[in-house]
Amino acid sequence: MTAHDPALAAGPSRVFPQESRAAFAGSYPEQPHVLRHDLMQDDRLALDALAAVAEALPGGSVEYNLGDLPVGVDGKPGSNGLSIGETIRHIATSNSWAVLKNIEQVPEYRTLLLDLLEELRPDIEAKTGAMLTPQGYVFISSPNAVTPYHFDPEHNILLQLRGSKVMTQFPAGNNVYAPDEVHESYHLGGPRELPWNDDLRAGGTAFAIEAGEAVYVPVMAPHFVRNGSESSISLSITWRSEWSYDEAGARCFNGTVRKLGLSPRAPHRWPGSNRLKCLGWRAYRKLVPDRG
Repeated sequence: MTAHDPALAAGPSRVFPQESRAAFAGSYPEQPHVLRHDLMQDDRLALDALAAVAEALPGGSVEYNLGDLPVGVDGKPGSNGLSIGETIRHIATSNSWAVLKNIEQVPEYRTLLLDLLEELRPDIEAKTGAMLTPQGYVFISSPNAVTPYHFDPEHNILLQLRGSKVMTQFPAGNNVYAPDEVHESYHLGGPRELPWNDDLRAGGTAFAIEAGEAVYVPVMAPHFVRNGSESSISLSITWRSEWSYDEAGARCFNGTVRKLGLSPRAPHRWPGSNRLKCLGWRAYRKLVPDRG
């Protein structure tokens, strides 16, 4: 990440107001919550600009799928038959959701991502240490589109820029909502989509956000997203911590020993440490680099 800018740190935040920073500082890293932001008018996040970026990104950095989906899916549902540029430019009618991954590959979007994270860096590093691996994702969604039930390995703030959506989150680290074996499979290279049944719904918390609001998502917190009645643009700013990497390594360790017939204990949630299992996994990978 870029060097710390004392002038920026000393001044007022440019996008997140002080009350949102205070809420974030009190809730991070384990409690989801809603924040406010002032990013709606940035030209880099206009529909035409995003369509142009999508067309310029490598193919592996763009994903788009049908939008009229159930909450639970088995694998990727497939594209809509349009190009990524057409999908985005006509998002109001293309019945799709699209994601632009790792927008930090483009210099002006890397600047945007790092400037936003710089505002929160003191609060982040006070809790989970150095901010690692900053990444940005843009989601463009048709009216009523659904992003199915899944989880992600990063600390994440989803900023709503246009339209509205409801993100329903479930407790991170709870085996009811994401079984340990599914965590292990994901970290060993499997899909991030989670098994769903409607009995789970009662355990979720719905966070409704509109343009100018954002929601924080803890590491590996299961969630699904339903778009509102208008097309939507959202920006996800993410980062990793040593704790999140240790949790991932511990899941890989557990998945490996589970294949031997053992029943390992689930990793600790923050502030518990998973360093020993993570180190064990890294040592195993050095000794047996071609096996998961």
